[in-house]
This record gives sequence, structure tokens and C-alpha cells, in this order.
Amino acid sequence: MRVLDWALTLPFLLTFGLTLLVFDPLQRLARLFGQRPHEIVVGAMQTSLMASLVLCGTRIWVERSPNVAPRTPYILIANHQSMFDIPIFGALLFSNYPKYVAKRELARWIPSISYNLRRGGNALIDRGDRSSAERAIRELGAHSQKRGVSVVIYPEGTRARAGELANFRPAGTLALLEAAPDLDVVPVAIDGSWRLLRDNLLPVPFGSRIRIHFADPIRRSEGANGMQILERARSEIDQTLRHWREEQPAPPGA
Repeated sequence: MRVLDWALTLPFLLTFGLTLLVFDPLQRLARLFGQRPHEIVVGAMQTSLMASLVLCGTRIWVERSPNVAPRTPYILIANHQSMFDIPIFGALLFSNYPKYVAKRELARWIPSISYNLRRGGNALIDRGDRSSAERAIRELGAHSQKRGVSVVIYPEGTRARAGELANFRPAGTLALLEAAPDLDVVPVAIDGSWRLLRDNLLPVPFGSRIRIHFADPIRRSEGANGMQILERARSEIDQTLRHWREEQPAPPGA
């Protein structure tokens, strides 16, 4: 299998990199016509990036509540395992136009990704400056609610490199929930994407299985406060991960 891993890593990385290079000028061109054309191009880029995972045999199994509707704004609270979570979420939530909270360092030097982070309505934060980070997240929440687009936030604050769910850091999520009180909350569990970075891309393991579960939205009208919503979301994510890891065998196509 290691021979196959190495044989397919190069075409995958080339395809992934070329996709970023091609979509960088396309984003800039689309931005001339407004934010929504730019968002559509970003969605197409993320769909292409997710599709490139086929080259290394990655299979993605999606469980989505029927109550998670397209073209509907949500706050999505998710665990975080890999940089590949971003294009996967972006592709699966194409018509929800998801925005992200990202560290400021990513806004430079990365084709397509840096431009989108700067110009795509995301929140860029300095993790060493809590007050400015919370202010940027609040601005993101208010702007996303006004425009009717979604926000994905990872309360763990960093990637769980071995796939284990870490403790949630509540401050940023609570600020987001307060700034966008009309947006329902969708807990999202993802598992298996950490394996793609197990060897830091050298090689990318062949045949990884990634599972994603979009739970029923938590209605904001139910009266729960921010901390209760966050605890409920973490509990649902934790239960889903535990269920998957106890389940035998894996589902068809997973």
C-alpha cells in the first residue's frame, strides 16, 4: 500500500495545487462583479478541491439531516481534524455560502485561499489578541446574518491531529452566537480527515474514509442560551464520533 500511496500522492498534490492556481485569478475576476459571483467561484473551487481527493482513493460518506436546507444561513459548530475539512465543508454547503474564522497568517502567500480569506467575508483573527479576535468574530456574525450566509466555527481552536475531540474554547463561539441571534445552529461531526495529514502529505495515504454528519438544526427560538447550545453541540458531535468508532462494519461506500 505504501507504494500506491507514493504513486498517487504526486498527481493528487499537482491537481490540488493547480486548482488553487487556476481559481486565484478567477476569484479576482468574479469579485469585479460583486460578492455573490465571487462566492459562486469559491464554491466551485472547493468542489474541485474535494473532487481531487478521489485521486488518492479518498471516499466521503455524508449523513445530512433533511432539516438542513440549502440556501439557508446557519451557524455550523464542528470538530476540526484537517485542512481538508474546509474544501469539504465548502463543497457540501455550496449554496449556504459558508464563511470561516481563520488565523491571520493564512491571509498571505497561499494562492486562492489567501485571497478568499481576505475578500470573501471571513474573519481573520490574531489568536494572541483575544479582544480583537472576538470583535472580528462578532462582525462576521452580524454581517453573515444580514446577508443570509452561513458561518462555520471550530471551537477546539486547532486541528485534532489524531482525530480525538478536544475541549471547546467557548469565547469565540459565544461571541458568534450573540452577534447572529437569528441563525439556527447545526452541529457537525467529521471523522477520518486527519488521516490525510498523518504523514504531512508525504505520502497521502490511499483509500482514506471520511465521514460527515450534519445534525438537526438547534432552533434559536427554543430559548437556550449560548453556553447551553455549545454544550449540546459538543455532546452531539462526541456521541456521533463514539458511535462511528464502535460501529462495525463501516457503511457501504464509506
